[in-house]
Amino acid sequence: MTETPTITVYGVMSPNVLKVVILLEELALPYRLRYVDLFKGEQYSPEFLRLNPLGKVPVLLDARLKQPLAESGAILIWLSEQAGRFLPRSGESRYDVLQWLMVQMSAVGPMLGQFTHFSLLPAGNEPYARARYEAMAKRLYGQINDRVANTGWLAGDDYSIADIATFPWGEYIDRHGFDQSNYPALMHWRELINNRPAVQRAKAAFVANFGAPSVQSLGSATSDDLDRFFGRSKDMPQQDFSAATRLK
Repeated sequence: MTETPTITVYGVMSPNVLKVVILLEELALPYRLRYVDLFKGEQYSPEFLRLNPLGKVPVLLDARLKQPLAESGAILIWLSEQAGRFLPRSGESRYDVLQWLMVQMSAVGPMLGQFTHFSLLPAGNEPYARARYEAMAKRLYGQINDRVANTGWLAGDDYSIADIATFPWGEYIDRHGFDQSNYPALMHWRELINNRPAVQRAKAAFVANFGAPSVQSLGSATSDDLDRFFGRSKDMPQQDFSAATRLK
């Protein structure tokens, strides 16, 4: 992109960050990416907390908006409304998109994220938690599969921010160990999105800016770093994440 970026996205290797980058590429907006070292606690620095008091990524800085904007769903709505794309302005179709965006925000992201978390533990640790989130993941993958089998896209006939938000989580079906053949419609939907040039550009930019720093930070994280990142107190049972090679 040759234009001077007026948009900055603070983030890491995370589905919730990737969805924002995908939309920026779909809208052909110039942007820059800023890495936040979560394992070293940069999200709790005074500078970052001024951007988002909750200490979470992504955060969007957009010259058109007079304040930082956090929460990936809110960011997608803002960008789509400014551009008039991927979110209908009114009518039933608008609320169909928002409904499925909220499904991703309230269920797909949290449940699949928790399953990923417990999947990082050695076998035999936290069996109830892992089984619970595995069952939830299986159910959600099935619901997405059934939905796109009937509608093509999550919110009906048109590709929207509901698809953009859910797609990065849909790619977790492989690392979660589910049989792809049980979700043919989901896999077709995922392939359609993956083949979009904007999505390919977004993935390349995402990995180039966040890939190596995220892996290096995780590899050098101390026990205290991991306690802070996972929100563990010293009196909680400690688990060994040293073999983890993937991020939530």
